[in-house]
Amino acid sequence: MDPGVENNVKAVRRSKEEKKVLRKQIKASHTLLKHEGISTTSQPTKSLVVANGGLGNGVTREDLSAALKEMGELETLIMHPHKPYAFVTYRSDESAREAHIHLNGHKLQCGENGVTLYLSFVDSVTCEEEASVPLPEGLVLVEDFVSPEEEALLLAAVDWSSTNDDVPAQKALKHRRVKHYGFEFRYDNNNVDKDKPLPVGIPQECLPVLERCVKNKHVNAMPDQLTVNQYESGQGIPPHVDTHSAFEDTILSLSLGAQTVMEFRHPDGRLVPVVLPGRSLLVMTGESRYLWTHGITPRKFDVVPACDPQSPADVTPDPGIYSNLTLNKRGTRTSFTFRKIRHEPCRCAFPSACDNQGAPSAPSASSTSPPSLPCCHADAAHLEEEYVHRVYDAIASHFSSTRHSPWPRVCHFLNSLPPGSVLADVGCGNGKYLGVNPEVVAVGCDRSSALIQICAERGFQAFVSDALSVPLRTASCDACISIAVIHHFSTQERRLAAVRELMRLLRPGGRALIYVWAFEQEYNKQKSKYLKHQNREHPGNHSPTKNTLEDSQVPQGKSSIHTSRPLEDNCSPVDEVRDVGKVTDGKLSVHTNRTAFNTQDLLVPWHLKEGKRRGEEESGECGKKDKRKEKPRKTSGNPDPSSGFDSNMSPGSGQDARDATHSANSKPSGDATQTSTSSLKSESESGPAPVFHRYYHVFQQGELERLCCQVAGVKVRSTYHDQGNWCVILEKDKSINAM
Repeated sequence: MDPGVENNVKAVRRSKEEKKVLRKQIKASHTLLKHEGISTTSQPTKSLVVANGGLGNGVTREDLSAALKEMGELETLIMHPHKPYAFVTYRSDESAREAHIHLNGHKLQCGENGVTLYLSFVDSVTCEEEASVPLPEGLVLVEDFVSPEEEALLLAAVDWSSTNDDVPAQKALKHRRVKHYGFEFRYDNNNVDKDKPLPVGIPQECLPVLERCVKNKHVNAMPDQLTVNQYESGQGIPPHVDTHSAFEDTILSLSLGAQTVMEFRHPDGRLVPVVLPGRSLLVMTGESRYLWTHGITPRKFDVVPACDPQSPADVTPDPGIYSNLTLNKRGTRTSFTFRKIRHEPCRCAFPSACDNQGAPSAPSASSTSPPSLPCCHADAAHLEEEYVHRVYDAIASHFSSTRHSPWPRVCHFLNSLPPGSVLADVGCGNGKYLGVNPEVVAVGCDRSSALIQICAERGFQAFVSDALSVPLRTASCDACISIAVIHHFSTQERRLAAVRELMRLLRPGGRALIYVWAFEQEYNKQKSKYLKHQNREHPGNHSPTKNTLEDSQVPQGKSSIHTSRPLEDNCSPVDEVRDVGKVTDGKLSVHTNRTAFNTQDLLVPWHLKEGKRRGEEESGECGKKDKRKEKPRKTSGNPDPSSGFDSNMSPGSGQDARDATHSANSKPSGDATQTSTSSLKSESESGPAPVFHRYYHVFQQGELERLCCQVAGVKVRSTYHDQGNWCVILEKDKSINAM
């Protein structure tokens, strides 16, 4: 080919590539404006927004900074947690122009993932100040507590080669492996058998470390029980509180190996993520030990400070507002949790969370007293944590296997949405409604990290979130659905707040569909399938003693709950509507499945199918039906309307990188075992099928409409009764711009 012709061909080819990059850059700018409110400008400035260059896309600060610095000296680089974009400001306009020219369409390799960057100029960047939040009261973190040599010695002292049959105190749990010394923690009753010490006590290699703890006054007496947990990358432990009656006050947790982030949550909703470096010691006493839950969200990346600031010992960086953040890939971490067995009843200052002072360690109706109705928001949060959040994480696999058929009227609502609509399923459960209409951009959120993991495995876009504080921009959704969620909130104020949050997400003119369980299971002289099912399985018997797999299902689809932040400090009455079905003496009753309701506030049992453990349920018949009826759609949409510009991102990378700070409260086990009023049991446990109790507020006719009408700017378009559920379709007033 003639050299001149060849050069002309190359020029044309380059021109086409440049046009393609320009189109994608413009598209990224439109996405930023629509979903984040970020305005770009065509005039060169010193500041740029980098689409696809955010922590939410699996991009580390180090990788992005290295690419940007090739164009010139940086003034600031801001990477917000969970966001798929970043802001960069250069020292000079010229450097910014160079970056705009040479980095647009640039493929950035971040570990195993690759992203394509698209840069646009912005007039200004708001830099959030670095902030710190106090650690929970009684929590102390001591870095470099053991030397590398001691770390190696301690890790070598744990023999993982023994089989579970040979060593009763060693467990192969679903999300980690665990070994007990001194006394075995029993996951069936969330306690220890104090009269049956194990033949193997705490290893001798641990004694110098414990003696140093006593000498430094981290603990008053030598511990006599040790739980060793080993976590691989991507594994975690559900939020929990160590059982009060089992152990004394101080708990010591030594982190060996890889760094991780442990999240502490107060019953009122406050969250404190704490970075645990390798070889660090965490000391939990008082409120941090007795009241706050602690857990590790299962993910492969943590959002952490890019550099470890020399901050005071009583504060920790808050990833929610700390601007100097990056991603840390998890490795194998081994925790040594030391405790001392309690031989006297606990008399702590937190009776609402104490199994010795009123809070039962297991919810069995035959062995414990049911909880009371909450009188304030703190009590409500605690009730929902124990009787909703932990339950759904514990039964997630079994629950998902029974939720495979979308309801027709919900599907009709979803299929009525125009192509390109943005849909938020708040309380998406296993995601069975996320793939109904492939023409919409569907994103789900749920309080249960275990259910969100199931969504991810099915190829759906979903994230862990709180129903009262969904991290999506105001007026960013064309439609929202809340199916079998709001009836899990235990006060009217919280149920009202859940409706308000749905309306906040909707754009003016947007619609929402809400389903809640109905008090009236017989309507227009027709019994719901819930009642009919009982008659088929137990003719003439309205008090079955054993339920089949379906017996304990909610009549409508999935049901998930979102923990909530406090709305007010004052206590308030639970409900305005109490004409029938009153709760006597303030105690919640335990409902008999497949029978009519006799009260509005109650506990509904969930029976795991006998002979199967949670992890096995998906391979059963229900799991097969699930796969036949619901094919996962391709993950071409965004993880949420505000993220995921690049279709070249590998599936799951954004989810792994997301700092799910609203991790669900769930099954007791692990780093420091907990009390749980929801009868949560280990995956490895054998024996009778456990029973879990979930809190419900069943709605009377007209109650849901009255609740929704209290929200400003809401129009109730229709209401109907669907197989034992009250349902409404709401529309946000077109004159309302923000809520």
